Amino acid sequence: MKNKIYLVCFLALITSLTTYAQVYKTAADTAKLNKEFTEVSNDIASLSAKLTIAQNNLPGYQAKAKTADANAQNAAVNSSDQAAKSTEGGVKEAKKAKRKSKKAFREAKDARSANNDVGDQDDKIASLTGQLAKKQERLRQLTIMRDAINPQPQLQ
Repeated sequence: MKNKIYLVCFLALITSLTTYAQVYKTAADTAKLNKEFTEVSNDIASLSAKLTIAQNNLPGYQAKAKTADANAQNAAVNSSDQAAKSTEGGVKEAKKAKRKSKKAFREAKDARSANNDVGDQDDKIASLTGQLAKKQERLRQLTIMRDAINPQPQLQ
């Protein structure tokens, strides 16, 4: 039973790959080739724009993360100092220590969130770069097919 499932999955994979890697060989396929060529070119332009925007936004995310880290460090130091004071003081000092510890916790969460945003932006840039490379490879393949269908006359 497992072998049949594997076989069906394998055949589905092969079928999907062959339909994606469509080959244009004759002059009658030129319209389809030109249509796909235009779509891939538009996709490349769109992905390039998205990649540029993501790369331009990255320094802002990194600056926010650095600021958040610094704020978290300062809040942690202040909280620690206040906690030390509260051990020698009264209820008022203990309440201040509790407030500062909550603030330090919030600042730490903000810093973690900012660092996660930087990581997400890095992942987005990597994803867009990979997609762009695939589209550029497909465009290169289509150009080769176009040249094979319409060979340029050799000048002598």
